[in-house]
This record gives sequence, C-alpha cells and structure tokens, in this order.
Amino acid sequence: MRIALAAAVVALVPAAVAPPAHAFCGFFVGKADASLFNEASQVMMVRDGDKTTITMLNDYKGELTDFALVVPVPVVLKRDDIRVADKKIFDRIDAYSAPRLAEYYDANPCDRREYALRRAEAVPSPGKSAGGREKALGVEVEARYTVGEYDIVILSASQSDGLETWLTENGYKIPAGASRALRPYIQQNMKFFVARVNLKEQAKTGFSYLRPLQFRFESARFMLPIRLGMINAQGPQDLIVYVLSRQGRVESTNYRTVKLPANMELPTWLKQKGEFTRFYKAMFDQQAKRENHRVVFTEYFWDMAWCDPCAADPLSVAELREAGVTWVADDGRRRGSGAQPVVLTRLHIRYTRETFPEDLVFHETKDRANFQTRYVLRHPWRGGLLQCLDSLGTYQRYRESVAAREERAAQVLANLTGWSIDEIRRRQGR
Repeated sequence: MRIALAAAVVALVPAAVAPPAHAFCGFFVGKADASLFNEASQVMMVRDGDKTTITMLNDYKGELTDFALVVPVPVVLKRDDIRVADKKIFDRIDAYSAPRLAEYYDANPCDRREYALRRAEAVPSPGKSAGGREKALGVEVEARYTVGEYDIVILSASQSDGLETWLTENGYKIPAGASRALRPYIQQNMKFFVARVNLKEQAKTGFSYLRPLQFRFESARFMLPIRLGMINAQGPQDLIVYVLSRQGRVESTNYRTVKLPANMELPTWLKQKGEFTRFYKAMFDQQAKRENHRVVFTEYFWDMAWCDPCAADPLSVAELREAGVTWVADDGRRRGSGAQPVVLTRLHIRYTRETFPEDLVFHETKDRANFQTRYVLRHPWRGGLLQCLDSLGTYQRYRESVAAREERAAQVLANLTGWSIDEIRRRQGR
C-alpha cells in the first residue's frame, strides 16, 4: 500500500465557477472557490477552549487499495472521538466563504436625485504483527477501530526508524524521508492516527468517493500538522483551512498572517465567464510569490449570523454540528439575540518544505472586524447625451470621471496579476 503522510491528502478537481444564482441584495455573479487550486488540501477545524475537532477532505482519485493517511495527534483517540463526516459540509463552507464579486451600476449622472446604486454579488485492516516485534521496533498499537469505510490504528513510537519499519512490514509503502519527518513528532511524544480503506465497508456505503474523516481531542496546543505532507510534494502546495471558533479571527502564531488585497474596483469585463476565476488564480499566484511562500493569507473572516454580500447562506445549526461545533443552541440563537455564536476564519497557505519548516500553530484573536476577499465591478451609465441636454457640463464631467475610474481599475488589475496593462486596456475597449 502506498501511504500519504499529511494533515490532509487530496488533489482538487479542475477550476469551476458556479453559474449566476439569486442571492441577497441581487444576483450572484461568481466566486473563486477551493476547487480553483490544484494540489490543494481542505481542512476544517473547530476550536473551543482546549477542544479541537479536525475534519479532512479526502478527495482521493487513485485506487482505494493505495489510499492511506498518517496524521500526528497529541493523544490516543477513543472510538467515539472519530467519525465519518458528510462531504457536503465542505461544499457549503467553501461556497459561503469563497472570494466573490459585487456589482454596482451608475445611475443617470444628470438626474438630480441621489444615485440609486444597484449591487449584486460577485465560491483491508492493518495487519497485526507480533507483540514482541512491535516492542523491538519501539512501536505500540494503542487502539484499533473500524469507522465507516476506514480501518484506523492509533500508534505510539519511541524511534522513527522503528515506526517506518512497522508501517512497511504492515503493507504500507513509505515515501523516502519518512523516518526523518516522523522523528520530531516522536520527540514531542505525539501519537499517530493511521487510516486506510476497508474495501468491504466502502462497498456498503454506496459512495464512489471517500467521505471526510473527522476526529476530536483535547490539547492546549492549537495546531495543524503539515510537515508530513511535504515528504513527496512536487513543488508548492495549497492548503485551505476553515476555522470555526467562538470569539474572534484566528491567525498563525509562528508565521506571519496577512489579508489578501480586497475591496478594489476592477474592469467590468471580469464578469465574463471564467475571467474572475482566471483573475483570482493569477492574483493569488502573484501575492504568494511576492511573499516568497512564507505567509498565511486570510481570505475571509465573518460572524456567521449574517453576510453581505452572500455567496451562499450561512451554515445551519445542523451543518455547524456536522462540522463539530457543539456550543450552538437548538435554534441556532443566543438567548436575547438573533446571532449564532460562531465565527469563521478562512486561511489560504501556499507553502514548500523550505518555506514552512514548522507545523501551523494558531491562536484566536479578539479581532472581530469582518473581512472578505471581495472585488467590485462598477458599470457606467449607458444612457446617451440626449438624456442630458439640460446638464451638458455634468455629463462631460461624468464621462471624464468614468475614464479615470476605468484607468485606475486597469492599473489595479495589472498590479495584482502581472498582466499586460495594454492588453487590459484593449479588453476595456480603450
């Protein structure tokens, strides 16, 4: 069995943008969802005090017999701490927090009434080796479970070479360098959550894909192990982390956390099919390169009681509980208010083994200032000179302001993406 060592092991499907749909304050235009980035992982974390719940999306495309997953965990997990989650929860939280467009339409500049702006939005079980052999290798099998379609074993180890040998002897094909990568976790006295597919149980599920694995534990450390996933990585990898917490925005304590450029006006031709997806990918590429793949980007932070603009409805109480949120009331409301006491931070990391030598460590800040990677398309008024005969000066000043605005939008787009300013102007019809 070929083993993948990671916090989450997936390769996402090619880019796709949802078609326009009705939404609050208008109609949905487009978003750049998690499927935009190849070689990307999605992980959902819920943090409440010292309690952490992690859900990993296993969007695995190979033979099921080749799938395996190793994740360092701080404690021996009990059977009730592990469950199989619904894949739809990732679709929902991605859609809710995805980067988006908002549209505004200029009113008649010659109308003396205040401009009425119309906006729209924009997304086989592990083999048993003899106890004596395990002892000689410094490996102890702490627990074995079958959870849904997964066979799971929890291991502890005193030596990385011994753990690598145990995994190899039990049918796992270990990537080169595994022993060296496992050693720091053994030195921290961490355990190892090892999962692979039980083919008989998988056949019973009726699903053609692997459902996400979810596990919970208590630990003072608020962290996500990512180093194992870089053993056999080919170039930079993308990781999207959705963190649900009670109070404020979550950021990394051991890497710089920065917000992506947002709330900028862009040329209106980006509304055309596929263009916003192309823009967002190019923009993220530029930002990641400028930061030398050494930062954690914030893509979204919001109180889940509401959103504006909304790419999708906030998660329901049932969906929050599916994600591992345990503190929401049955009606999803705090007594005396209409808000759900849940905030969502969406983080996006592009990293290499050289630029992220440590696992991600987080903390929850007191910052509650809402933020989203939102971009604005402002369409000029399409009326003509005949509708402004009694206010020619106003009309002329408006046309000049539109030209200046379009030039600023072109320069912003060129700066964000590295695209040719001449080509951008050509697309604007200038």
